[in-house]
Amino acid sequence: MPRLIDTLRQENVPEVIRRTAAGGEIPVPLSEKVEILVLLAGDADHTIGETAQKTLQEMKPAEILPILASSQTPEAVLEYAANHLIFGKKEIGDALLANPSLTPALREWTTQAQILEHEAVTTAATEPQPQSVSPAPPAGSVAQPASEPERITLIQRIARMSAAEKIKTALTGNQEERLALIRDSNKIVSRAVLQSPKISDMEIENIAGMKNVTEEVLRLISMNRKFAKSYNVIRSLINNPRLPIDVGLPLLCRLNERDLKGLTLNKNIAEVIRSMAIKLIKQKEEANKPKLPGKKH
Repeated sequence: MPRLIDTLRQENVPEVIRRTAAGGEIPVPLSEKVEILVLLAGDADHTIGETAQKTLQEMKPAEILPILASSQTPEAVLEYAANHLIFGKKEIGDALLANPSLTPALREWTTQAQILEHEAVTTAATEPQPQSVSPAPPAGSVAQPASEPERITLIQRIARMSAAEKIKTALTGNQEERLALIRDSNKIVSRAVLQSPKISDMEIENIAGMKNVTEEVLRLISMNRKFAKSYNVIRSLINNPRLPIDVGLPLLCRLNERDLKGLTLNKNIAEVIRSMAIKLIKQKEEANKPKLPGKKH
């Protein structure tokens, strides 16, 4: 008998079933329920996706810890937990690090996230408390005008942030802050931007086309199942001169003929990408040619 998650992976599953599953109201083993919720967190219906994300956030750590520490847990579940559940929950990070199947990339990310979050908590605890309001000046004295707060630009403000503050801003800040932080040299910061629950599809499309982000940012976008569902994101990635060749080549087959022809005229991208686009166009033209009937003897 097929598992429910195998059924949910099909594109024709009724909305009512997906909505019920996103709320966690399904009689399946807990490990499969978590796997289902992670799958639905990236559902095309944003309401269903948000419901699944909320259900995962509200799960008790005691329930999910054994799953995250198990070597049998699918990588997609571990990746979701590392990207969305570890902040403010040290025990979840510890469970992930105890999992022998955790990939090196996720292990590094989880370790760095825990270190930076610890630094943020320590910094907050040692910061001086706001001073109490000063008493009114004695009668007859001349009050001095309060000095205006220093005005700084967004770039200056970000430059003064610690790594932990940048990560927090990347996850919870606004669009302008995310577009500035995506170019940060610290890969943990730029990765946090892509994991922000506030980031929109349009932002991802814009980032995919940016020529001043690192190759790793473009690689992470291409590897994200939710982002990669968007044709516009794929088109922006392939037209980006900074996209690694090994990432771009497998994506070419997803472009329509019009965009493939556009690639052949784009002299900014790698020559091997242009050559492969030309080859694919020729293959499609050959496939579309009417086949002549064979000669009769």
